[in-house]
Order: sequence, then C-alpha cells, then structure tokens
Amino acid sequence: MHIAMIGAGYVGLVSGACFADFGHVVTCVDTDPDKVDRLNRGEIPIFEPGLEDHVVRNRDEERLFFTTELPEAVAKADVVFIAVGTPSRRGDGRADLSYVYAAAAEVARNISGYTVVVTKSTVPVGTGDAVERIMRDEVPGVDVSVVSNPEFLREGAAIEDFKRPDRIVIGVEDERAQEIMGEVYRPLFVNQAPVIYTGRRTAELIKYASNAFLATKITFINEMADLCEKAGANVQEVARGIGLDNRIGTKFLHAGPGFGGSCFPKDTRALVETAREFETPSRIVEAVVTVNEARKAAMAQKVLRACGGSVAGKTVALLGLTFKPNTDDMRESPSIAIANALRAAGATVRGHDPQGMEQARRVMPDIEYADTAYACVEDADAVVLVTEWEAYRALDLPRIKELVRVPVFVDLRNVYRRAEVERHGFTYVDVGRG
Repeated sequence: MHIAMIGAGYVGLVSGACFADFGHVVTCVDTDPDKVDRLNRGEIPIFEPGLEDHVVRNRDEERLFFTTELPEAVAKADVVFIAVGTPSRRGDGRADLSYVYAAAAEVARNISGYTVVVTKSTVPVGTGDAVERIMRDEVPGVDVSVVSNPEFLREGAAIEDFKRPDRIVIGVEDERAQEIMGEVYRPLFVNQAPVIYTGRRTAELIKYASNAFLATKITFINEMADLCEKAGANVQEVARGIGLDNRIGTKFLHAGPGFGGSCFPKDTRALVETAREFETPSRIVEAVVTVNEARKAAMAQKVLRACGGSVAGKTVALLGLTFKPNTDDMRESPSIAIANALRAAGATVRGHDPQGMEQARRVMPDIEYADTAYACVEDADAVVLVTEWEAYRALDLPRIKELVRVPVFVDLRNVYRRAEVERHGFTYVDVGRG
C-alpha cells in the first residue's frame, strides 16, 4: 500500500518509518528542505532510540522516501496521513489548527482517485468534520474519506509503542475507509493489538482524554508528595501502596518536578478550552494545568531552601535538561522554569544533558553548559538532578564531593537513597520522602 505522510516531525517520522518497516511504501513530505536533505542522507533530526536504524534500513530498501513535493506523493497514495504540528495558540491555549487545515486543502487539490485522509495530529473534537468540509469546499466532488487515528507514542519508546501498541484507535464514518485502515494496520494483527473502531469525534476525544488522565495521575502524586513531606511519610511507598490496586495501576505515579513535553501541557490546555467551548468546563483538568505550572516554580524554591534561602552569587548545576530521559525534546521541560527562577534569584546556572544540549541552547541561551556531568558540578554550590537519565543513576558521589564548592544535592526524581548520599557528606533533599 502507498502511504503519504504529511509532516516529518516526531509523529510523522516515527509513523512513516514503522509503516515502511511493515512493508508499505511511504513518502514523508515536509516543507523544510534542509530536514528533507538530512533525512535523505540518513541523518535523523531528533533523538529517538531505534529510529535511525528504521529510517536508514527502509530508505536503503526503497520503502521510505523523503520529499518537499506534496503533489506527487499524494497523487500516488492510497492513504494520506496528516501529521503536522498543532501547537498551543498564544493567548487562549487552544490548539492551532492552521497547519492541519492548510495541509487538508493542499491534499484535496492533489488527490487522484479514492483516497483515505487520516488526521494523525492531535486535534480537538470536531476537527475531522472541519477537514472534510475544507477538502470538499476546495475540490467539490473529491472522492475522499476522512479518518481520525490518534497516536499514543511515548518519546523515548516510540518504536516499541508503535509496533506493540496498547490499542489502535480508528475513528471512521464509512465501511470502505474502515477496510482500508484495517489493511494499513494488518501487520499488527499478528501481535493481537486491540483495534478500536469508533466514530471520528470519539477517536479525537480519546486522545485528549487519555493524556489528561495521565497528567492528572502525575499531578495527583506530586500533591501527595507535598503532603508526605509535611506529614513525614514516604511518597514512593504511598505510590506503591496505591499502585498495586489494579484499578489504579503503578504507571505515572512517580513524584517529580511536574510534567512537560510536547503532549501533556499542550493537550490539557486544549481540552480545557474545548470543554469551555462546549459549555461543559472540566474543573479537574483546569486544576491539573494550574497545579503543574505551580509545581515547576516550587522546585526552584526547594533549591533556594536547600541553599539556605538564597542563591544570589552562587552556582547551581542542573543535571538533565530534557523533559524526560531518552529524548532531546525540551518543550515545556521543568528545567526551563527552574533555571529561569534560579537566574532571577541571582544564581549562575550551569547545565548538562546526555542528548538535549543542542535543543537546550536554543531555549536557554543564557545559562552555561558543560560537556560532562562532572564538569557541570565543578565549583557548584548545589547539584540538582532534574531528569532521571541512566547516566545519572550511578554518579561517582565521592568525586562530585571533591568537585563541588558546597555539598548540596537536590534530587527532584528520587533516584538516590538519602543515607547513600549523606554518607558522602552531602546535604540531601528529595521529593516527598519525609
């Protein structure tokens, strides 16, 4: 089957490479010629474990192509996926759908014969209706079915998530499109991946509801961590105690500095605005958004308290800058809010990250950067572990003790045990462990 993937960003590139690995012929279209040139040379613009191998192998076997020319790719395609960005709109938090709508109009002008057009981008409920309307207005009588097929990819584990998904959600309005989408995903039937066929609007809402629920779990355990600190309890044991209840589950119950990334912040805000638009306010999700933003600022205050109430004239070393391990994604990372607050309080902030340094320099040009974790902590008045990369899970604490100016270790991910760190002469601060 011939597939055109409009957008070679995170979702488009991972999806396109995996569909090609299934045996489909996939052409990824992107408006950035530099990105397309790099991909055609086998250079991957994002860090995602396993992605480079998938891209290079399928490109070499002529199942995966990259181009800036949309008309030819769409004309050959049986299925066209729209996987362009839907960032939060400035001012109101709604999803910016301008890229989706522009892609829909251009796709309509270049369709040749019956085509299934799939919104892979995360979009508010009702977007598929608008996409179909735009396409039919652009080319009256166009032979097209519009489908919603949201993605559920975790950055850092996207290849595994695509090939062994918890579920595949397909929002479809006619049998012909359903049959074709079944063929697209047929290779996954061997893995017995559950396929859920729903109406288009239902599929759109499933994506937002899923992310909002997971964001709620993170925010809930972070609030429990604050309570644990005050009450002398241990949030990790609380999380284990409630997570073993199979109605709750253990995932997303790890206390930390708040959620970031490309999905949860954007999608929770968009869901709040969608609910308001339909005059059914979602008070729980509104609270999640508010509490999460406050959480990031509160982590900077934790560092200030660990430093005796002031960081003016002091150097703070941040270990981990990306919003989570195994990605170079800096979007809405807690490290940004923490670094900005510390700098505003008079600190010199120095950072290190195993994969995110290039991206971090773009969003935080005013902090210092070090090539290694140990260079980062040299002469620091506090070491703050922000992102739980594996490279930071077994740090040489005696060596760090010799390098720092003041032995203060703030562990925002509860990677270490208090006794272990204090044994080496550090003042140790964690999250929610009494």
